[in-house]
Amino acid sequence: MTVLPIMRSPLKLFPRLLLPTLFSLLLSLALGLGWLGSPVLAGTIPPATVAAQSVTEIKVSLGNLANELKFIPSRLDFVAGKQYKLVLDNPSPQKHYFTAKDFADASWTSKVEAGKVEIKGAIHELELKPTAEAEWILTPMKPGTYQLRCTIPGHTEAGMTGTITISAGAQSV
Repeated sequence: MTVLPIMRSPLKLFPRLLLPTLFSLLLSLALGLGWLGSPVLAGTIPPATVAAQSVTEIKVSLGNLANELKFIPSRLDFVAGKQYKLVLDNPSPQKHYFTAKDFADASWTSKVEAGKVEIKGAIHELELKPTAEAEWILTPMKPGTYQLRCTIPGHTEAGMTGTITISAGAQSV
C-alpha cells in the first residue's frame, strides 16, 4: 500500500505567505509616503517646512574643458535642515560620476532633474555625460563629513575627489 503525503490546505498556507508580504508592502508604502519617519529624518524638520524654505543654489563642475579630473569646487559645505539646489555640469569631453552615497543617505532628496527627466527617490550616484547638466534638490539632514568621488576607473586615483560637510543648523520651530 502506498501512503501519500498529506497536502496542506492552500487556505492554511495563505496567512503564512500573504500576511508577511502584506505587512512588508504596507510598511514600504508608509515609509514612501512619509507616514512613518525615516531614521535620517526622525526628529528633524518636517518635509512641509523644508519645502517652504528658500533654496540655496550651489554649482559644481565635474571636470573642465582642459579635461582635468577634478570637481570644481572640491569642497562643498551644507547646513542641516536647509534646502539646496545642487547644479551639476560636465564641461569636459568625457563622462564623470558624482558619487557620494553616504551624503545622499544623510540627505532628503526632493528630486533630480536632468534633461526632460525628473527622478524621485534614493539617489547615490549621478552620471553626467559630456556637456550634460543636472539639478539635485535636496535637504541635508545628518551632520558629518562625507566623501565625494568619480567612480570611473582611474578618476578617483587621479584626484577626482572632494569633501562634503554638513554642519548642524539652527532648527527653528
